[in-house]
Amino acid sequence: MCAAQKTVNPQENPPKINEPPHDDLPDIVDLVMEMGVLPVAPQSPARLEALVETATAYAKAASSENTRDAYAKDWRHFSSWCRREGFDPLPPSSQVIGLYIGACAAGDLKRGLPSLSVATIERRLSGLSWNFTQRGQPMDRADRHISTVLSGIRRKHGKPPRQKEAVLGDDIKAMVNTLGHDLRGLRDRAILLLGFAGGLRRSEIVGLDVAREEHSDGAGWIEIFPDKGVLVTLRGKTGWREVEVGRGASDHTCPILALERWIRFGRIARGPLFRRIFKDNKTVDTERLSDKHVARLVKQTALAAGVRSDLPEGDRVLLFAGHSLRSGLASSAEIEERYVQKQLGHASAEMTRKYQRRRDRFRTNLTKASGL
Repeated sequence: MCAAQKTVNPQENPPKINEPPHDDLPDIVDLVMEMGVLPVAPQSPARLEALVETATAYAKAASSENTRDAYAKDWRHFSSWCRREGFDPLPPSSQVIGLYIGACAAGDLKRGLPSLSVATIERRLSGLSWNFTQRGQPMDRADRHISTVLSGIRRKHGKPPRQKEAVLGDDIKAMVNTLGHDLRGLRDRAILLLGFAGGLRRSEIVGLDVAREEHSDGAGWIEIFPDKGVLVTLRGKTGWREVEVGRGASDHTCPILALERWIRFGRIARGPLFRRIFKDNKTVDTERLSDKHVARLVKQTALAAGVRSDLPEGDRVLLFAGHSLRSGLASSAEIEERYVQKQLGHASAEMTRKYQRRRDRFRTNLTKASGL
């Protein structure tokens, strides 16, 4: 790979007047002016400001807040590295990016910078690609200076994926048994049972509203049918989908009954379904609960219930997270694959099969089938 050239004399390459700061996304007015659409002298500044606000709101809605935060973090990391090494982040240079991902993989012990995993480096590349595209200067990820270095990183540092352990039906029963019957216990019981029975992601769980609201920032809402169950309507990357959660065989583990109790005693009439509870364990906040709470809840209750107690404590701590609920449904449900696929919203059956890894482990014994 050819060595990248460091920044030359600024007088030889004067910065563009309208070029956005390296650490911020380009202003939408700049982008529109570059396309030649915005009049040079708009008749109404107030009208222009309103149009900009509307367009900016729609631009933000194109991706989730978590995605935007991750992409912004990727850009700050890359820009800081460029300044430290004497490179210019813009325009995108395949040689500089190749050096950057190599440095990310190697780390820097003197500066206390750990080496990044292959998955993190690939994520950073996606973030950089998005940021460069937003600035009208696309990055060529297929360029040999990037692709060859990335292939070497994968070969040298690649590790098998570490998947979170699925919690099965009996595990969930044991986990909810560790919860109290106070307000916090009612909420957390509803979270575990609904997340498991619905095969929901942690962001989907905390993104739910108790009823449909047109101007909500949430990910969907619930509708309870007294004799049947609850219909969960979710907004995903590819559109809306509905998840049906039926009533359980036991009141103690019924997700619908748990929801009804939480809504009643938490006095949730509108807005976010799951919320913070103050230290007095009597007052419910109006703000939406963080999705990190779901991960902590699954981990804490799984450990308290003794799930996978055959493993050392240090290993068990790393096994469980919010995703354990979603994979647990696929691993527990002994029904046709297509129903599980629909519930989880998977585009392909192959993805669903990956989730059923624990249920199907050692089901087929080819050793005995071969006559040994």
